[in-house]
Amino acid sequence: MTQTAHAFVDVEQLIAAPRELSTAGRWQRAALLLGSVTVDDPADHARIVRAHAEVALERDWFAGTDTAAARIEAAEGEFPDGDWDTGFLRLRHTYVRLLHADGTPRQGPAGKDPEALAALRDRARDLYDEAPDEVRRGWAAMYRGLIADNHFADAPAAAGHYAQALRAGEGGADDLLAREALRHLGGHDHDSGEHERARERWGRATALGARAGAVPGTLSQQLLLAVLARDTGDEAGATALATELARWARAIGAERLHAGTTAFLAGAGPMPSVPADGD
Repeated sequence: MTQTAHAFVDVEQLIAAPRELSTAGRWQRAALLLGSVTVDDPADHARIVRAHAEVALERDWFAGTDTAAARIEAAEGEFPDGDWDTGFLRLRHTYVRLLHADGTPRQGPAGKDPEALAALRDRARDLYDEAPDEVRRGWAAMYRGLIADNHFADAPAAAGHYAQALRAGEGGADDLLAREALRHLGGHDHDSGEHERARERWGRATALGARAGAVPGTLSQQLLLAVLARDTGDEAGATALATELARWARAIGAERLHAGTTAFLAGAGPMPSVPADGD
């Protein structure tokens, strides 16, 4: 028989704990924790609903599930006058949906809905302008970069946005933001043949992800190091690292990451589909 315990818990900490569980790849536990809480304050209830949406979005990205749309819609219903964080969740979800709309991500705007892409780019700009603090502005800059890079094939514009995101996340302000920016700046280095600079940025990104407790994110970052090992002639090292990453990804239920890793082991390249928060 299930027993109900009554306790007073700071809502800020209550939401932070599932967020960290989600970052660690414990999506089911995070959702169960949020679902086990009943609050009287409508504002606190709205924040919990929004946290549910955030966990669902993270789970969908790495595990290949499809749960975020309904959760984000529920969160939007809790904030009828608008809310920056809920709007950002909607932006992230739309970005990914459009990225895979034609089955060919990273191909620029060809074959995709130009009006939808323009609206996405405009919404990211609006969120950047409306951000309530520098870290949130950095995340909006990050997604402006991702949209420029992966939807419009505008690498120079993307690099500027990534650099701005990195500045917002550095110095411990937000390790996950700094990691994400370094990941994509390193991707540009890799594409330009600047392997040592890519190695330095990707190594820093790996360490920042680990410090933030980002288990699936750190695994995906290490796969980029395997890509670099292959590109610089160390196939044995690349294979050894990717083999262990595939084992880890399958063990934690990160099926999209597992698929990208096994494709890499089968010879896919030069850059496999390696999921991160926004890639």
